[in-house]
Amino acid sequence: MSTLAVAMFLPAAADLAVGNEEWQVFATGAALTLFIGVMLVLTTRSNIRNLSLRQAFILTTLSWLLMPAVAALPLVFADLDLSYTDAFFEAMSGLTTTGSTVILGLDQTQPGILLWRALLQWLGGIGIIAMAISILPLLQVGGMQLFRMESSDTSDKVMPRAAQIVTAIAVIYVALTLLCALIYWLFGMTGFDAMAHAMTTIATGGFSTHDASLGYFQDARIDATATIFMVVGGLPFVLYLQAIRGRPGGLFRDSQVRWFLVMTALAVFAVTVWLMRTGSGDLTSTFRLAAFNVVSVITGTGYATQDFSAWGPFAVALMFFLMFVGGCAGSTTCGVKVFRIQVLHATARCQMRRLLQPHGVFIPYYNKRPIPEEVTASVMGFFFLYVISFAFIAIGLGVLGLDFLTAASGAATAISNVGPGLGPTIGPSGTFAALPDAAKWLLAFGMLLGRLELFTVLVLLLPSFWRN
Repeated sequence: MSTLAVAMFLPAAADLAVGNEEWQVFATGAALTLFIGVMLVLTTRSNIRNLSLRQAFILTTLSWLLMPAVAALPLVFADLDLSYTDAFFEAMSGLTTTGSTVILGLDQTQPGILLWRALLQWLGGIGIIAMAISILPLLQVGGMQLFRMESSDTSDKVMPRAAQIVTAIAVIYVALTLLCALIYWLFGMTGFDAMAHAMTTIATGGFSTHDASLGYFQDARIDATATIFMVVGGLPFVLYLQAIRGRPGGLFRDSQVRWFLVMTALAVFAVTVWLMRTGSGDLTSTFRLAAFNVVSVITGTGYATQDFSAWGPFAVALMFFLMFVGGCAGSTTCGVKVFRIQVLHATARCQMRRLLQPHGVFIPYYNKRPIPEEVTASVMGFFFLYVISFAFIAIGLGVLGLDFLTAASGAATAISNVGPGLGPTIGPSGTFAALPDAAKWLLAFGMLLGRLELFTVLVLLLPSFWRN
């Protein structure tokens, strides 16, 4: 909360610099948020050093509910004509790095609002990295305990405590953001556009300062820069730290990284071939178009240079599937995550081998290590809940009157924190503004589910969780 309050002073300064009176909205919001944050700190002071498992679940979920509730206040009181529902949807989309938006006319929007949207995604990106390293492995959420050993190994060899690892990764996060902004600026963006887009690129968030997203710039160099840094944001940040500390080979020896890069390359190749068959242009421009949009979808960034909903049935089906994949664990991306696909693949492969050799002993491996049974069970449980949650959200959107394509892609993009859906309404060339309020609340809940890896939220709905 206090971090959000401090962050609000930046868009206030941006508006003040251009003589926009909306700086007062951010200044007032910062004061109110800081007051709430200080009160929460004072009322929760105690000598207890360790949280119980139940307290950790509650604290994590309530934090991610309270932050967008407060972050929405400047959006409500600014001259955007947004209801609190729209503002909460936008703030939740920002902090969860989803990138779905309800704001129309970004090109005419004041710089304070544009900077605030970028800051929300940037803070949400580093927040989820910190959570993936320090909290989710301890909560054993969706197989994330698989990285508990790796995190402890890393902390033993690199730095002694998880907090120090998060601090070091935050420095890397800032450095990559500044590097991305510098390259954007060198390739023709204004300083403001470069910084705003750098924050949402590294965070794989996708908020832009223009309605046409990065397609506004029509520059191959900017597209290439965004593609590279979206991939950077989709890789485990712990491995960047290891590389800096003298183990650069670990980044490419990691099986999760190799799987992610291979899957992305195959998808880019498939879309390129498909677009060439349909006569969409020369090879270079087609490859650039395919690479940018495929990477944007698979990393859950949500940038667009063209409406890929109009690329034909194969491309639309592939893009829909890629929405669910996501990047690597310990990155800013969401989705199922590549390591879970690996665990499911290794488990299915062992099961098939047992069918052929019933008396054989087959053990699934991840990164050349045996996968514990509790990890396999946790990943299978996550995958089941992921499918069920997607189905319920899609059905709920259908009940609210949305057509099948909008409902299905809306549910997918929310729970996978991608951003745009498919079709004319919520596709890359549309917004979520036209959806009914109930649909926006349901989608906001889906964003929260996806960002907190399902179990962290759904466990609070169990009656047994609240029993002594």
